[in-house]
Amino acid sequence: MYIPPKFKITDDEVNVQLINQHGFATLFSQHQGAPFATHLPLILGGDHASLYGHFARQNPQWEDIAGQTVLAVFQGPHCYISPSWYETGQAVPTWNYVTVHVFGEIELVEHGSELTNHLNDIVLKYEGPDSAYRLDNADPDFIGGMIRGVQGFKINISKIEGKAKLSQNHPIHRQQLVIDQLEKSQNSDEQQIASLMKRNLKTGRVDPALTK
Repeated sequence: MYIPPKFKITDDEVNVQLINQHGFATLFSQHQGAPFATHLPLILGGDHASLYGHFARQNPQWEDIAGQTVLAVFQGPHCYISPSWYETGQAVPTWNYVTVHVFGEIELVEHGSELTNHLNDIVLKYEGPDSAYRLDNADPDFIGGMIRGVQGFKINISKIEGKAKLSQNHPIHRQQLVIDQLEKSQNSDEQQIASLMKRNLKTGRVDPALTK
């Protein structure tokens, strides 16, 4: 990923927060000699050294993916930035966004406790706090049949790149003008970008916890 120095996220913990908050990723690999992508939830391991996920077994991407170095893209908030918000017309439109790219070698996870634990982790992460649903409360035969329909995998992380393009290449007063306009919007992404820009102006650090 092309990352100008001003936009590089250098804090590993920020990258981890973004992965955890925006866990529905796009996973890219090579399948039969051509690029192939699947959109799916990925869970970061507790040691931050691996990502866990699963394919539908009918998805051909997994068939030749073992041992490949793959790319998982986690897309955070993003929005259009209009030059009409600046104090000058000598500007062009742009797009502000936050994203994290994770590279690593993939290994397939066969049916067993590792795959079951991964599926439980997804349920526990995304079910609401008041939800009574638990995977281990469902009929074991039914769950067993569902598990046989998926192929688990683990990505052993080799590199993480984070990018936060938040108008840092513009003067501070112009960044504030952009924030003022974004805060008028009811759009969730624009509100989140405004919060990240304010945090970056105040501390020089992107803190995604503020966008919750």
